[in-house]
Formats: sequence, C-alpha cells, structure tokens
Amino acid sequence: MSSLTTFSATPHEQKALGTQRLLKLGFLAITLLLLIPAVLILGVLVFEGAQGLTWEFLTTKPRDNGAAGGIATALVGTVWLTAFALLFALPLGVAAAIYLSEYARDNWLTRTINVAIVNLAGVPSIVHALFGVGAFVYFAGFGKSILAASATLAVMTLPVVIVSTRESLQAVPHSFRDACWNMGATRWQTIWRIVLPNSGSGILTGLILVVCRAVGETAPIMFTGAVFFRQMFPSTAFDKTMALSLHLFNVSTQVTNVPRHVPFTVALLLILVVLSMNAVAIYFRMRLRGRKKW
Repeated sequence: MSSLTTFSATPHEQKALGTQRLLKLGFLAITLLLLIPAVLILGVLVFEGAQGLTWEFLTTKPRDNGAAGGIATALVGTVWLTAFALLFALPLGVAAAIYLSEYARDNWLTRTINVAIVNLAGVPSIVHALFGVGAFVYFAGFGKSILAASATLAVMTLPVVIVSTRESLQAVPHSFRDACWNMGATRWQTIWRIVLPNSGSGILTGLILVVCRAVGETAPIMFTGAVFFRQMFPSTAFDKTMALSLHLFNVSTQVTNVPRHVPFTVALLLILVVLSMNAVAIYFRMRLRGRKKW
C-alpha cells in the first residue's frame, strides 16, 4: 500500500514566502500613501468648490475681469485648445512611432532620434512656450491665437504619443507580421490591417496622457494664445481665448474681490473636464482591448 506524503515547505521556502508577503504589504502601503494626498486634495476641492458648481456658473460669461459671472468662455476655450492639440499631436506622433517601430533600422540615426524624443519629454513647459512664440506666433505667422497655442501644446505632448504608441506597436507579436508577409501582404498592409488595430488601446493610453497634460498647462498657452479676460467665444482658430488653467491662476493670484469658493470651483471643474475626456478614451480603450487575439 502506498501512503500519502504531505509536502511541507522547507525553511528556505517559508522565508521566501514571508519576504514576499512583506514586500506585498510594503507596496500596498506605498500605493495608499500616494493615494492619500490625491484623495485629500479632491476632498478639499469638493468641500470648498461644489457650492459654486451650478448650471448658471457653467453657462454664464465672466464679468469684472473674472471676479464675477461664470466660466463659459474659459470652458469653451479649453475644449478648443485641447481638440486642436490632439488634432496636431496624434497623427504626427502615431506616424513617427510607426516609422521608428516598423521601418527604421537600428543605427546611430535611429538611436539619436530616440534619445532626442526622451530629452524632449523632459523639457520644461516654459521652454516650450518660448519655442511656440518664436516658431508659431512669429515665424509661422499664426499670431497669438488658438492655433499657435494648440501647436505649442502638440509639440510639448508629442514625445508622450510617440513613446506610448511605439511601445504598443512593439507589443504586437511578431508572428502576426510573419503570417501576413507569408501570405503576400505588404509591410503597410500588415501595419494598417493587423498591427494598428491590435495596438489601439496603447494609442488611446497616449491620448489620455496628452489630454491630462494639455488641459492643465498654463505657461505654453499664456504666451501663445490664451488671454487674461475675454467675453467673446472663439469663432475661428485664429482667435484668442480664455482657458481654465490660466483663469484659475488669475482668480487665485491676480484678481481682487473674488469670492472664496470661485478658485476651488474652477479647479474642481478643471479636474472634471479631464476626467470626462479620459472616461471617453478609457471606454474605447477597453473595447479595443476586448478585441485582442492574444
């Protein structure tokens, strides 16, 4: 007769499991410590600013240099700026990522371009603002406008789009490409019909990061197209406009006799705009992830 043998963990295995539990608890504690400031900030904004977040505040134009009235002009201007920034950054960033991932050879030029992209991501926003003034306001002749401000935001966010898209393209299994090439498909047909559809979730991740940064930036738009106060809604891309981020700075530091809750309400609205845009992108990203075949 055979007897059942009970396998027990050796002292070495028990020590490894204990270390693993400690590390798991440590990582959980770090995660909670990172969440606590975010929750506290959001709680303060909701507590102080929710009272002013009314339909009238959203649909009324500002008055008295922003000390009174609503936020309609700045809200619409923020949507314009973000939409045009995405219109510029996404096609250029995706195209650059496709070239670097699918066409470019591994040589000194490609490595130099990759280093330049990483360095560009670390350039302070004020430097991008000065570049936008020289390149778009004066050299391209856009003047101080939504077009110049959006182009500056696009240049600033391009590295994020390129890196996230390239990593998503490279995550697609190379066997997919081999199968297409063996069936006689060209490189572009493979990219268009196989690689891009299976990397859509990663591209949308880049879009989410772009929206988060573009909506919250102040310096690049302050010098290129956003204004302190304007009651008229923009009608063309060559108009100047107000923006939520700049308006928040103004009502917090530059304008007198502002009700106490107004800066908190503007900040809360800014966060809600970012969350709303991100929610749409996350929805489509989840749908695309469900279509993956690996």
